[in-house]
Amino acid sequence: MPHFDVLIAHGTVFNGDDTPPLVADVGVTGDTVTAIGDLSASTATRTIDARGRWVIPGILDVHTHYDAEVLTNPGLSESTRHGVTTVVIGNCSLSTVHGEPDDVADCFARVEALPWDVVAGAVKEHKVWTDAGSYVEHLDSLPLGANVAAFLGHSDIRTTVMGLDRSTRESATPAEVDQMSALLGDALDHGFVGLSTIRSSFSKLEGTRWPARQLPSTYGTWREFRRLNREVRSRGRVHQSTPNLTRRLEIAKYFAQSMPFRGRPAMRTSLISAADIKADRSVIKAATVSARIINRVFGADFRWQHLPVPFEVYADGVDLVVFEEFGSGTAALDIRDVMERTELLKDEDYRRSFRKDIAKRFGQRVWHRDLGDAYIVACPDASVVGRSFADVAGERGIDPADALLDLAVEHGTDLRWRTVIANDRDDELDSLARCPDVQVGFSDSGAHLRNMAFYNFGVRFLERCHARAFMPVHSAVHRLTGELADWYGLDAGHLQVGRRADIAVIDPAGFDGSSSAYAEAELPGTGVSRMVNRNDSAVAATLVGGQIVAEYGMVAASSESSPRAGRFLRAATR
Repeated sequence: MPHFDVLIAHGTVFNGDDTPPLVADVGVTGDTVTAIGDLSASTATRTIDARGRWVIPGILDVHTHYDAEVLTNPGLSESTRHGVTTVVIGNCSLSTVHGEPDDVADCFARVEALPWDVVAGAVKEHKVWTDAGSYVEHLDSLPLGANVAAFLGHSDIRTTVMGLDRSTRESATPAEVDQMSALLGDALDHGFVGLSTIRSSFSKLEGTRWPARQLPSTYGTWREFRRLNREVRSRGRVHQSTPNLTRRLEIAKYFAQSMPFRGRPAMRTSLISAADIKADRSVIKAATVSARIINRVFGADFRWQHLPVPFEVYADGVDLVVFEEFGSGTAALDIRDVMERTELLKDEDYRRSFRKDIAKRFGQRVWHRDLGDAYIVACPDASVVGRSFADVAGERGIDPADALLDLAVEHGTDLRWRTVIANDRDDELDSLARCPDVQVGFSDSGAHLRNMAFYNFGVRFLERCHARAFMPVHSAVHRLTGELADWYGLDAGHLQVGRRADIAVIDPAGFDGSSSAYAEAELPGTGVSRMVNRNDSAVAATLVGGQIVAEYGMVAASSESSPRAGRFLRAATR
């Protein structure tokens, strides 16, 4: 009679390969799936009754910014409680592999809306590594609650080679580009997924030295990128990037780098984001059609990343990253002193510019700037809660932009409001979920602590699929698991005998609509409150490396003395 450490009994088992499920038991011994089938005659140290539940490979979250948090909170519980068993860090040119703590914090804090002190403190306290190899060893020594894979950030290596000051002012010399290439090659040889870059014009530095300069990666030339891409392509890895949406023709260069040419193989390239933005409904069609053409006709290996749920964002006062896309918004965010910013918001000349920017209805942008579609959710003045700024303006006989500024002046960050900037149309979301040139990702887990929370994107995707039946459930599971693992070259995403036991048990009875509700919790060990997700009834259990790390919202403790569940996943070379 076989004995298992964990037996998941009577579940509907999905293997992650886009094939229909079967009702079966899953036996786990140590960190490995050792049997799938009728295991009713076996015994187990722990049995999970999965009757009526879906047993799926653990979900992959390929776009996170846990780079600092993983050092201080390696359990990554906000992800594991939602069935995520593998996260990818180092996105958008940002990583903590080579940079000094202050440089890392200057790069991360503003663009990812993270507290500067938290980022700098985490790196200062925990940095014992000196290069990519020792960084991997350090992560692999932590009591990880989820598996971790990593990109190497271009801003990280550019700052290391050139210094943060020069890297945000100048082009690199050929010798400096060679040094960056050597650092990248070393990281790829130690199993990094690839290179991440950024071109976004509203990705700015924080800190006291060079605030409001753009990130180092935005100063890289395409000649520099082409040299670095040689390292990526030669190892069959991935280039991830955030394009400059004000220069949409530049996206053609990403397309070109992904195409095979004169014996050069295609290079896997992933950009954010495939989003049905309210500001310009034509964008999503152009994005998907162009990707289809370059992949089918020109042999590229390109994917848009896509958040498969409505893109709802919150703001405290005027603290919102999309304010970076217009001049008066940037001017306010450039001022960190509260009293000085308040005086700016009172100034009539400033207000005139702000009203003009908000009223602008043409041009390339992300935020629709419709203050009738921006709702106040918290304010010391209870009379405005639940109303839009346009509603308040109409009552007061003023412009909606002035209503926003008046309330921000009076209440500061105690004024909290929300708006949906993209992905509000169900039919379009269904279409994107089925598009082969789009991959499910872009959760930004671990970032934008007060602006957004999509830690449970996978559960919400499965819930939408269950409710709307726009694709078979096994295909939705495949999109969240095996498809991503195979494309990124990671040993994950499949539930098969002999594979690691990274498993999520999903309870569809818990699909009660709560997955989109607002919630907050403390970022462990910081005293900082952040937006999170809570749909604990939908995830019966999460196993990483055969260990149960979460059950119905109860997260297993993670400490330096606890056994390691996750590991650093090294990408395979193609």
